[in-house]
Amino acid sequence: MESVARGGTRWKRFAVVMVPSVAATAAIGVALSQGALAASFNVSGQQFKVSVDRLDGTGFAQYGALDTQHGGKKIPVAVSAFKSAKLKGLCQSVVIPVPVFGDVSLKLTAGNGSKTVEAKNLFIDLDQLNADATFRGIDIGVAAGDAHKGPGINKGDAADPGSFGQQSDSATLVGVKQTAWATSAGTFKLSGLSMKVSKGKNECF
Repeated sequence: MESVARGGTRWKRFAVVMVPSVAATAAIGVALSQGALAASFNVSGQQFKVSVDRLDGTGFAQYGALDTQHGGKKIPVAVSAFKSAKLKGLCQSVVIPVPVFGDVSLKLTAGNGSKTVEAKNLFIDLDQLNADATFRGIDIGVAAGDAHKGPGINKGDAADPGSFGQQSDSATLVGVKQTAWATSAGTFKLSGLSMKVSKGKNECF
């Protein structure tokens, strides 16, 4: 079974989106390492933007969850998970307002030209996504805790195992643009990594 989803969706309430997300790192420390990242942590109050030219993933699952900011505020997110993913043309950016000095942008790119970004056991907490997506072997409406094609519910996620979820054998996303709160991965290999800090707003999109 193959399903194609086009366009963008914005989630204002606690709900699972009908298109999967894309890999990105939530912190430069993750981007520079290839080790495991603890799944349970408080997210910052800062979202980041991610764009990807193309993502090819296997073992996909998606479910709704609540992230917790430092200070206790709850944030509704859609968690997209892949057992493995390969990405081309990855860009991540975050703009940090600095008192007196103004905005400072941190921008990371990888997987350009002949290079490829590779990730395993990847979980992305997002609240907005635009992409052209193709699903293969998709099941929509499966209980989140019973989804078996993906890596399962991330340890530490505030998610109801009986809530609505979806899964597919594989997925391809093209022209991805998303905003996210956090990402965790067992392994995240960023080939051709480049990082730049600059004054002002310098975002991926």
